[in-house]
Amino acid sequence: QVQLVESGGGFVQAGGSLRLSCAVSRSIFWSAAMGWYRQAPGKERELVANIIFGGAINYSESVKGRFTISRDNPKNTVYLQMSNLKPEDTAVYYCNAKFGDVVYWGQGTQVTVSS
Repeated sequence: QVQLVESGGGFVQAGGSLRLSCAVSRSIFWSAAMGWYRQAPGKERELVANIIFGGAINYSESVKGRFTISRDNPKNTVYLQMSNLKPEDTAVYYCNAKFGDVVYWGQGTQVTVSS
């Protein structure tokens, strides 16, 4: 069974930092493109960042310079280090894995940034 389990969300003041983790089933981790998405209240789910096995990374413009995506292959885990958080970063953050044409989603972790 393929599982993606997010953790690390919580409450933080503006300017603070959080690191999100996503533990991914080994069965897909080595071949999957990994990503983080978020969905704020009343908004569509949007891409935050993604990374492939070879290391190519994409960030949304709104988080460039503040967020860093990385993966720890031996631990089958992808991270999203978030710094200089802003209230507009408040959202449910979802881990995503794309393996071929199949897309897997975690259940999400809430990030709330207060001003």
